[in-house]
Amino acid sequence: MKAAAAALALLATTAAAAGEPWAVAGRQGVVLHVIVPEAEARERSAYDRELARLCASEQTCFVNFYTNTSGAPVSLPLADAIAHEATATFRRSGKRGAAVFTWSCRLQVPNEACF
Repeated sequence: MKAAAAALALLATTAAAAGEPWAVAGRQGVVLHVIVPEAEARERSAYDRELARLCASEQTCFVNFYTNTSGAPVSLPLADAIAHEATATFRRSGKRGAAVFTWSCRLQVPNEACF
């Protein structure tokens, strides 16, 4: 089991290097949970790339992003090891047209508001 988790973490890192889509853990209600390769956790352009892939334009889209440095199994509900590694959230209201991207304070992204 631990070997499988390590293999998944390696695949996520390899995918990031190749510019492949990030792993989607699943959806709970309207919120999509996505695993971010650690190497891209602080790169806003990488999030923008993934959001363009994950969220149809002009539609409501809620996404929570996490890293998985422990290599915990990726499934919903998220393992505590993953749930404690939030990196960002994205909320867009199709009805209002408003979109908000917020970093996790644990990443300490300079000059950005955080949760």
